[in-house]
Amino acid sequence: MQSKQHWETVYTTKATDEVSWFQNHAELSLKIIRDSDIPLSGKIIDVGGGASTLVDDLLGAGYSNISVLDLSGAALAKAKARLGEKAAAIKWLEANILDVDLPANHYDVWHDRAVFHFLTTEAERHRYVEQVMRAVKPGGLVIVATFAEDGPEKCNGLPVMRYSTEALHSEFGDAFQLLGSEPEVHITPAGKEQKFVYCFCKRMPQG
Repeated sequence: MQSKQHWETVYTTKATDEVSWFQNHAELSLKIIRDSDIPLSGKIIDVGGGASTLVDDLLGAGYSNISVLDLSGAALAKAKARLGEKAAAIKWLEANILDVDLPANHYDVWHDRAVFHFLTTEAERHRYVEQVMRAVKPGGLVIVATFAEDGPEKCNGLPVMRYSTEALHSEFGDAFQLLGSEPEVHITPAGKEQKFVYCFCKRMPQG
């Protein structure tokens, strides 16, 4: 996992719509969530949400129990400023996903676009999956998006892992039932293509 200072520097030196992962609207993420049977009162956490506009879209769609977690306080501050008074409705968590103490069996939806692919060691990925297993309710929806097999080898100058649907699902294992996957070609603010794969799974009961 890259250092907190790295991401604080990114978000204090670049505008929100200048970073390569910026989306005007997180359309695919929102579609996957809306197509599930999660009620509007369901508990949703956006891991690595930072300054993402997904939280805006979720609020606009009527979801009312949203948490946004990010390593960078600067990123979260930008999201809060953008939302204005609406920011008070969100639970903001400035933390490292690998060591944050999240409530057990709590979330109905776990969403991560472009955090998991920064975990380049087996130990980091194992710890991440442990966190998902602990924090997501049995039957909960887990959405993880990473660079695809033919996606970039680096992001923001940092090495990343690239995945097929099968390889990404195998990182999580049989405790997660694969419900589906979707490709996405993301166009960066600089006009470059980045290929992603989204996997969405159901967290199975233990035992």
